[in-house]
Amino acid sequence: MIRAFTIASGKGGTGKTTVTVNLGASLARLGKETYILDADIGMANLGLVLGLEEAPVTLHEVLAGQAKIDDAIYEGPNGVKVVPSGISLQGFQNADPDRLRDVMRSLVDRCDYLLVDAAAGISKDGVVALAISDEVILVVNPELSSMADALKTKILTEMVGGTVYGAIINRSGMENTEIRRHSVEDVLGVRVVDMIPEDSNVRRSAAYKTPIVLKYPSSEASRAFRRIAAEMAGVTYEEETEERKQDFVDRLAHTLFGGSR
Repeated sequence: MIRAFTIASGKGGTGKTTVTVNLGASLARLGKETYILDADIGMANLGLVLGLEEAPVTLHEVLAGQAKIDDAIYEGPNGVKVVPSGISLQGFQNADPDRLRDVMRSLVDRCDYLLVDAAAGISKDGVVALAISDEVILVVNPELSSMADALKTKILTEMVGGTVYGAIINRSGMENTEIRRHSVEDVLGVRVVDMIPEDSNVRRSAAYKTPIVLKYPSSEASRAFRRIAAEMAGVTYEEETEERKQDFVDRLAHTLFGGSR
C-alpha cells in the first residue's frame, strides 16, 4: 500500500531534511520504491544536501506550471527518487503551493513511499504538506522551544485533518534518554518512534553531500535511521554482518590509536 509521510517540525534547524534524506535512502535500501519531495519551497535545502543545487528543473518550475513533474525527478542514493526545490528567489516567487496537491497525487501513483520535507512554521506550503499526506512525522530536538513548536505543528496537523504518526527525537544526548522520551510523549501526546543520537558523522557526511546511512553505515545515527525505516516498512530490523565487522574494527582502531574516523 502506498504511504505518504510528511516530515515536519515547528521550527527550522531541527534536522528534518537530514531525517528525510536518510529515511528515504534507507527505505530504498529495503527495496521500496521511494520518492522524497522538497516541499520547503522557500528554503529548499534538500537539493543542497544531495548535491542537486544545479538541477536544471526543480519543483519550483513544476509549481509555476513551466515544467512537468517527470522533468524534476532525479536519481538519488540507493536509487531513491528526489524532487528538489530550486534555490532562486525568483523561482520561489513564481511557485504556486496550491499545485502541490496535484504533484503529490502524481507521485503516489509511482511509488511505495513518498516522504515530503515540509516547510517549518505555518506558511501556506507547510500547511498544505501537513494536510495531504497520510501521516506526519514530527522531528524535535530535546529542548523546550523545539517541543513547544512541535506541539503547535501537531495541533495544526489535526486542525487540517491530518494524522500524526509519531515523533523522532533528533540529536539526542546519551544521558537521561528514557526521561526525555517520556517527557516528549507527555508534552506532545504522541509516541516517540525512535531517537537519533548526536553523531559527529552526520556533519562529516553532509560535507560529502552523502547520507550518513551510506557514508558511515555503522554509526549509531545510521542504525537509528534504519530502525525507523524498517518500522515504517513493516519489516524486522536486522544489523548487517559487514557493519558489525566494521564496528568492531572501528572500536579496535580507536582503542589502539585514539581519535575518530
